[in-house]
Amino acid sequence: MMHAFDVLGDPVRRRILELLADGQRASGEIVEVIAAEFAISQPAVSQHLRVLRDSGFATSQADGRRRLYAVAPERFDEIDAWVQRFRRTWEPRFEALATEVARGKRQRRLEEEG
Repeated sequence: MMHAFDVLGDPVRRRILELLADGQRASGEIVEVIAAEFAISQPAVSQHLRVLRDSGFATSQADGRRRLYAVAPERFDEIDAWVQRFRRTWEPRFEALATEVARGKRQRRLEEEG
């Protein structure tokens, strides 16, 4: 199985997942959007869909003559676990920023009242 970041490193596959994040889509609809945005052929888009399906990032099911694709959220757990290791680096900075914003708002309110 491909590593999660190898799969997501490709901009076409990231864009396909963005489309699927809004809900299930038919392969023809995905091909139409991706082919227009990236100027690639239907077989090339199909290959990207296959990589997403084979790597566990997307699921597909037949619906008559159409094939419907959807995001498979479980596969994103690997990415979340990796990012979690770095979260402790930026969370204190965001907390400090929130404190400064609150301090600035309080100071402005005091100046307006004063």
